[in-house]
Amino acid sequence: MNKKALIFGVTGQDGSYLADFLLKKNYSVHGVVRRSSSINTKRIDHIFPHPFHKNKNKFYLHWGDITDALSVSSLIKKIQPNEIYNLAAQSHVSVSFELPEYTASTDAFGVLRILEAIRFHKLERKTKFYQAGTSEMFGKTKKSPQNERTPFYPQSPYGVAKVYAHLITKNYREAYNIFACNGILFNHESPVRGETFVTRKIIIGLCNIKKGKQKKIYLGNLDAKRDWGHAEDYVKAMWKMLQKKIPDDYVIATGKQFSVKEFINLSLKSLNIKYKWKGKGINSKCFDNKGNCIIECKRRYYRPLEVDSLIGDARKARKELNWKPKKNIYQLINEMIKEEFKDN
Repeated sequence: MNKKALIFGVTGQDGSYLADFLLKKNYSVHGVVRRSSSINTKRIDHIFPHPFHKNKNKFYLHWGDITDALSVSSLIKKIQPNEIYNLAAQSHVSVSFELPEYTASTDAFGVLRILEAIRFHKLERKTKFYQAGTSEMFGKTKKSPQNERTPFYPQSPYGVAKVYAHLITKNYREAYNIFACNGILFNHESPVRGETFVTRKIIIGLCNIKKGKQKKIYLGNLDAKRDWGHAEDYVKAMWKMLQKKIPDDYVIATGKQFSVKEFINLSLKSLNIKYKWKGKGINSKCFDNKGNCIIECKRRYYRPLEVDSLIGDARKARKELNWKPKKNIYQLINEMIKEEFKDN
């Protein structure tokens, strides 16, 4: 009998890659879509071009919202999934300072709503649950690299909400014997990353500059260091967690670190754009070989609290899940650039 998976956040970067991956494994995949006046299914159109109608891919979409407990409970009762993947979130760190209450309702209490629905409908023995955590939970921790035992010290409402989600998932696992796993995923990107996330913003901006469609990119903290992987690799780790006999929590990361500025430099080289940096910190500016300023820092793109350095130690996932990333940052950048020139 084919397994049924329910994905909250199916229209996002990770949700689209995960849906594709599970369909190839012959799952019946159910995705939750928030009602909107404009349909936001672009990332999944290749597997389901006609929303809300059954098709040969065994891919189904349902109206729902993780901030609505009745919606969450009704869907879980109706679908009776073997696996639930919660990838839904207000995932912009900077935005979480502007919308702290909404971020908490989505990223923290949304998880509680799912766990309560599993418990209420007595699906503890049938349904396995995956919660998408984030390296932002570590924040300003002094330990480096970060692993599953590293203390959390979040520096944003987003990070704080994710810590609650992580802990409540562990709590329900221990209190009610729900098969629930936390994936602590470090930064992971792709050609379908949201356009306001820094890596995609950089790639789009530089490609537009190369095409002559844009003159300058405005950015924030260029010195922030992150561990960047590819989303396609990371969704496989999510699935592997739910195939284990005993639920546990895992850090998923490459173990390699690059600053935002280094990411920019690698992208410039891939685009064959000659460049020169002047100034430091917020006064940093990047010029092309004609003397045009193509990158400039602005205070408004800095966070109220910055996280300077994050790098993951995924040895546990390598050992217990037999998982390791296949694509490095150079392949990631080239793939993202190729996508921007696809229609040119």
